[in-house]
Amino acid sequence: QVQLVESGGGLVQAGGSLRLSCAASVRIFSFNAMGWYRQAPGKQRELVARIDSSGRTNYSDSVKGRFTISRDNAKNTVYLQMNSLKPEDTAVYYCNLEVGPFYYWGQGTQVTASS
Repeated sequence: QVQLVESGGGLVQAGGSLRLSCAASVRIFSFNAMGWYRQAPGKQRELVARIDSSGRTNYSDSVKGRFTISRDNAKNTVYLQMNSLKPEDTAVYYCNLEVGPFYYWGQGTQVTASS
């Protein structure tokens, strides 16, 4: 059974930084795409960043230039470095692993950027 465990969330002042980590309970291969999504209260879950099997990344327009996604296949871990955090980045952040047609999700970690 695939389990994803996120860590690194917390409370930070606007302009600050946080680094999220997501560790998978199974070996992740270079051909598995992984991503980070977020969901703010009253809003739909949205894609924040994704890294595919070739290492290509894509980001939502709202985080481009501030967030960086990376992966370490040897550690079965994906990261999200978040800089220059804004109050509107406040949300629960979820890690995602794509295995063929299936999506696996972590339990989420709260990120709060206070103004």
